[in-house]
Amino acid sequence: MRRLSRWLLFGEWRAHPVRALTAILAIAIGVSLGFAIHLINAAAFNEFSSAIKSLSGQADVQVSGAEATFDEAIYPLLAGRAGVAVASPVLQLQASVPGQRAPLEIIALDVFRAGHVTPDLIGVPETEDKAFDTLSDDAIFLSPAARAWLKAANGGKLVLQSGTRPVELRVAGSLQRARAGQRLAVMDLGAAQWRFQRLGKLSRVDLKLRDGVDRAAFKAALARELQRDFPGRFHVGSPNDEDQNSRNANMSRAYRVNLSVLALVALFTGAFLVFSTQALSVMRRRGQFALLRVLGMERGQLLRQIMLEGWTLGVIGSLAGIAAGYGMAAAALSTFGGDLGAGYFAGVRPEVRFTPLAALVYFALGVGVAVLGCAAPAFEAARATPAIALKSGSEEAAMARLSPAWPGLGCLALAAAMALLPPVWELPVFGYLSIALMLVGAISLMPRLSGAVFRLAHRRGAAAGGGDAHGAGGSAVLALTLARLANAPSQAGIALGGVLSSFSLMVAMAIMVSSFRVSLDQWLLEVLPADLYASSAAGGGTAGLNPLEQRAIRELPGVAKADFLRVRGLQLAPERPAVLLMARGIETGQADSMLAMTGPSLAPPPGARPVWVSEPMTDLYGVTAGGTLKLPLAGAEHEFFVAGVWRDYARPSGSVQMRLADYQAITGDRDINNVAIWLAKDAAMADVKAGLKALPFGALLELNELGELRAMSLKIFDRSFAVTYLLEAIAIVIGLFGVAATFSAQTLARSKEFGMLRHIGVTRRQILAILAMEGGALTGLGIATGFVLGWIISLVLVFVVNPQSFHWTMQMHLPWPLLGTVAAAMLVASALTALLSGRQALSGAPIRAVREDW
Repeated sequence: MRRLSRWLLFGEWRAHPVRALTAILAIAIGVSLGFAIHLINAAAFNEFSSAIKSLSGQADVQVSGAEATFDEAIYPLLAGRAGVAVASPVLQLQASVPGQRAPLEIIALDVFRAGHVTPDLIGVPETEDKAFDTLSDDAIFLSPAARAWLKAANGGKLVLQSGTRPVELRVAGSLQRARAGQRLAVMDLGAAQWRFQRLGKLSRVDLKLRDGVDRAAFKAALARELQRDFPGRFHVGSPNDEDQNSRNANMSRAYRVNLSVLALVALFTGAFLVFSTQALSVMRRRGQFALLRVLGMERGQLLRQIMLEGWTLGVIGSLAGIAAGYGMAAAALSTFGGDLGAGYFAGVRPEVRFTPLAALVYFALGVGVAVLGCAAPAFEAARATPAIALKSGSEEAAMARLSPAWPGLGCLALAAAMALLPPVWELPVFGYLSIALMLVGAISLMPRLSGAVFRLAHRRGAAAGGGDAHGAGGSAVLALTLARLANAPSQAGIALGGVLSSFSLMVAMAIMVSSFRVSLDQWLLEVLPADLYASSAAGGGTAGLNPLEQRAIRELPGVAKADFLRVRGLQLAPERPAVLLMARGIETGQADSMLAMTGPSLAPPPGARPVWVSEPMTDLYGVTAGGTLKLPLAGAEHEFFVAGVWRDYARPSGSVQMRLADYQAITGDRDINNVAIWLAKDAAMADVKAGLKALPFGALLELNELGELRAMSLKIFDRSFAVTYLLEAIAIVIGLFGVAATFSAQTLARSKEFGMLRHIGVTRRQILAILAMEGGALTGLGIATGFVLGWIISLVLVFVVNPQSFHWTMQMHLPWPLLGTVAAAMLVASALTALLSGRQALSGAPIRAVREDW
């Protein structure tokens, strides 16, 4: 029996090697893409988390602030607390680097205390006789990655920016234990506070506890006391604890999960390709299987044989996919790093690591979809009655049993219900399941849809030609084409399923990406209404403009209006990334015209201070229009009235806008980061730019016109979605191969039918015309149905998956040129495949083609 099993398996592959290789390739591509993206994301995330952990060293407890910095007066209270062995004060800065868009992260510390807690962060002087450079007020120590980025050599000068003043520092040595790719600098705490105008300010305090102290109890007691004495000002945690891990994961989890799901689209398409391959193979070999049943093979043995064929395809494809995926991940990490264009893991240099568990999961996925793809044909072949299966022409009746209506309708109903369910762990799990069920349900209903459509077309064609329902009075070629499609809906449904799965997913992804891109462009026009935008630096948080410099800009000739903006981060929850606070000259009556509001702006109650929150704030923090929001500012919590919700595509972690006057009254901070400038009616842009650059601080200003900012933003968007575009293109290619393979297999399996047509007088050219028309008609129906299904799936992507993943909404936009191009490519591919396969099927003599029916 084993010899017979091998003979059946390898005999089929020898007879149709291209068909088997296509199915294996589809499974391999799907597994390799999913596994590669998993390895890349895992390597980048682990390296990113390790880099963050390395900054904490051996600290047992960390006390950080809800604001970026807090008053160092808290330090003596923490250092003198019972159970604390060493308290190490730390100031973290994102220093602005003139001419660079990315900031330089500076860790400022007290070297005497840091030696007990974070020894790896102590700089190594250039020579042994300069050991006291770690205390020098002009010394800075750079990691290897930072030195390479800034092209700084030992003893050389490094210019940073504080306000609009250049800060010139001496590169005194290196950080030898910094992680690969980590751009990091270390300075003396007092020197950094003085140089960057942060006197009396700290970012965190690292505590190392005495031996025997219960860390959990110490943390809990300290957190209670700090909350009692300083409400909302401090967070108490530990390096790499649950809050930090959650904060790191939340920053990029939605992006990583969505990318992995998109990678599995190719695997889904491959699963259907296995189904079509096996279904057509079983249909063609029904007589052989029936003969084996007559000769003594049991139903279970036949079922296992056909399942073995699918399992073998899955094993080979999955093994090849695991190997290819590891190679792709290694190549991508060495060439592009682990960022994948989205900006979440910039500045890390991860290395790929083979993870057996993940490999096993993706191997099981590949084998599983292959086995599921051949399950229905296998069960049909095992249930078939040998006497009926031995007769030629019973294929359609057999295939019809594979397509009852109730499973498809049930899948569609369940998909509609799941699309309405809330997210799970802040991920659109039910949204993904809804899309999968839509695809399965629609594909299973394709035989019935094709039968109904082509039966109607057949009757209409016969009536238009003046003949009977068999087309006697109309075009013979058209009549035969429509008659074949109308009376073989199950076989047509298999061909349609390939078109439907690939085209609908392509349509859905194209609409989603296009909708996002167009919505982003429209949003930029709403939130960037000025003619010119100036910032104190391209990146970082140490640059700024003081009131005198703001006045100089406002009074510059050619400037009609200047709107100033102050930006800073707030840590509202320890388990989430920081929220961005933006203070600007906005009033209640102006919000609708200055912000991309999702609803009307509400008037605050008398005496209340208004703020406007972005959409992610409503999902992540439960903030709604008309409610209140507490913000930690100037060492105290302040309550604000939420006057409305606005759309912000730049900050998925959440943002809050408030009036600049309120911010300055609370904090006393008069500096600003950015300014929007409206030009006077007769002013020239070149003259205004020249005037800004001529100011005493103008050389450090970053100037951008509206068009430049739009182009820059869209370029960043395209880079972020580059992997999505690649996955979309791969899905299209697999779909085209699937369509070609399905039409080819069906055409070659109909050699007996073509031989009979040749016997009754149908010419070779007419048969080729029939095949071309069938391919075009089936593909046209598949494209039409795929467009409708893809549009419905895009509704789930745009209005369910996207808001539940990234917490913002957008408008629908259909990319007609792209959709039309892919549709035309599929039409041409199907027609050409049918013609080429038809030539091969017609290459034999008509007598040989029908000899089995004698």
